[in-house]
Amino acid sequence: MRLSELLQAAGLPTDGAQEAAGVTGFAIDHRKVAPGTVFGAFRGAKFNGEDFITAAIEAGAIAVVAHPEARVEGALHIADVNPRRAFARLAAGFFAPVPETIVAVTGTNGKTSCVEMTRQIWRMGGERAASIGTLGVTTPDGSVSTGLTTPDIVTFLANMSGLAREGVTHVAFEASSHGLSQYRNEGLHVTASAFTNFSRDHLDYHGTMEDYFAAKMRLFTEVVGPGSPAVIHDAGDGSEWTAKAVAHATARGLDVRTVGEGGTYLRLVRREAGQLGQMLTIEHDGAERKVNLPLIGAYQAANALVAAALTMATGVSASMVFDALTRLQPVRGRLERAALNAAGAPAYVDYAHTPDALEAAMAALRPHVDGDGRLIVVFGAGGDRDAGKRPQMGEVAARMADVVIVTDDNPRSEDAAAIRTAIIAGAGADAREIGDRRAAIAAAIGEAGPRDIVLIAGKGHEQGQIFGSGETMRIEAFDDVEVARECAGSAGR
Repeated sequence: MRLSELLQAAGLPTDGAQEAAGVTGFAIDHRKVAPGTVFGAFRGAKFNGEDFITAAIEAGAIAVVAHPEARVEGALHIADVNPRRAFARLAAGFFAPVPETIVAVTGTNGKTSCVEMTRQIWRMGGERAASIGTLGVTTPDGSVSTGLTTPDIVTFLANMSGLAREGVTHVAFEASSHGLSQYRNEGLHVTASAFTNFSRDHLDYHGTMEDYFAAKMRLFTEVVGPGSPAVIHDAGDGSEWTAKAVAHATARGLDVRTVGEGGTYLRLVRREAGQLGQMLTIEHDGAERKVNLPLIGAYQAANALVAAALTMATGVSASMVFDALTRLQPVRGRLERAALNAAGAPAYVDYAHTPDALEAAMAALRPHVDGDGRLIVVFGAGGDRDAGKRPQMGEVAARMADVVIVTDDNPRSEDAAAIRTAIIAGAGADAREIGDRRAAIAAAIGEAGPRDIVLIAGKGHEQGQIFGSGETMRIEAFDDVEVARECAGSAGR
């Protein structure tokens, strides 16, 4: 494809001697540049891509997308005050074909479950569907981990094109605040979008709740086109953030479809907890329907309703969707029952790593604690991340659980003991501190009685514990589910 064609499709100026050249690829890492590549040179928090422009041109870059002030010699300088956005729109014209139906989900919690549930419903409706997010790229044929909720724009677009070439027609992807603020999922036609909820997270990056929310709202205000369906979860609790999300979507001219206890499109009339699931009474189009959802917890019901509305918005019949909800499979690391100890106490693993998510996970499990049984929670907090949420997580755990065990969870470059101390400051003196995560899990499972439930929170699907950062970073193999099973087996001997 000619560079001039890509520039024209992206709405960028098309004058320059190099524009007739053929484009062979796109890169934001100068080490991946080959002859014919368009290179994106962006200013980041840790690195300045403009420092590698010369190396990229020497490797064969024919054009460089960079800020107007950047110095580019020997290649076409595609100057833009927002080079990330310009690069994304330019690259989107190169990576073709893409799946015909694409939906995006943003919000603090629930994105992974929503996109995976959406994929499952599409599949049960006969579509070749995939999802992209924290779990990786999940296709009809398997799953490949990417390591990032939203990969870089080149990987993201290449994944989309690759899926289309494999015959995938429907894709649901997670639109993280980082990805949205860094224009890592631009340029594609998004058929429908969704907003799950909003609470504290990533303030180490965004600074304030307002800036964090503004990043999320880019999905509604810039990424999707006017008139497209926007699914918004409304818990019926009067959340100001939900109201603001509705206002943003409405102002853009989107087709707002609220779901949940306060929803008007899919209203959750009643939720009755069962031993292995919950019975939902849902009002849609003037009629009530009962759905036996085989997943526990209020937040799983919320995620299922978001997925249901997204699939309806993309052409799946309501009857097919309601039937599919009864056959949903658990999402890896999301209230996943990992093991039963010798006493018969179940241990659940969940990705909850924010105060709200931790509270939601414990609220989901509490109704299943038998009689005078106990809810035992094991959790920590990640290093080099929002430190302000640590005492908040401790307070939530102390309020919601009967036994609190504070342990390590990806300390990275920080002192692990200092992180635990910050959590315990909120949890109080009754919280127990066991730094070694395996030992903490073993202690919880070992003491759980037949009426108890154990929640192991924070890592979910992750399969490694991160220590250090940069060149000193090391990742030690660690899977909460596998460790729980090993501990439950040992306790039974």
